[in-house]
Amino acid sequence: MKNLFSAVALSLSLVSPVVAFAAETAQVGKPAPAFTLKDESGKEHSLAQYKGKVVVLEWTNPDCPFVKRHYTANTMQKTFGGYDAQKVVWLAVDSTATNAPDKSAAWKKEKGFTYPVLQDPSGQVGKQYAAKTTPHMYVIDAQGVLRYEGAIDDDPRGSKKDAAPTNYVKGAVDALLSGKPVPSATTEAYGCSVKYKS
Repeated sequence: MKNLFSAVALSLSLVSPVVAFAAETAQVGKPAPAFTLKDESGKEHSLAQYKGKVVVLEWTNPDCPFVKRHYTANTMQKTFGGYDAQKVVWLAVDSTATNAPDKSAAWKKEKGFTYPVLQDPSGQVGKQYAAKTTPHMYVIDAQGVLRYEGAIDDDPRGSKKDAAPTNYVKGAVDALLSGKPVPSATTEAYGCSVKYKS
């Protein structure tokens, strides 16, 4: 019997680190990694405080041409503006090593959007979410489970002329608000690489 308990203890000790690691890395269908970051004005935002709402995370960098194109076209602003702020929260996250709060504040004022720009110069949260590009989008349901990860839309080059691009984030949020499955849970994110601290 003693040997049996020893074997069980050993097997548990072997699986524990794997379980802990999995919980720390973003994966569609699993609880999104917890975080607390300050925005451009110094206000703290934690994922936990938004439980009960759909949360959109947008990895961003105002110097990236892809981000510039989307903000000139008001892609992000229009998508967020179509929802009740009591039900949907939009958080931009800047993991650029050289970013600073005053730069985010100036950009926010220039583009005229209201959602916060969370400061992640260490890149810790970006790496937890495996954010690779700007933009790189994530949609988290009201229970805190990651339901979508990938591109904002299906038009990487901004070349669609005959038909409007498919907005994957809008599709995911609409589905969650309607209690339906997300139509595309993952897509290939496109844009500039996240400029992490080296």
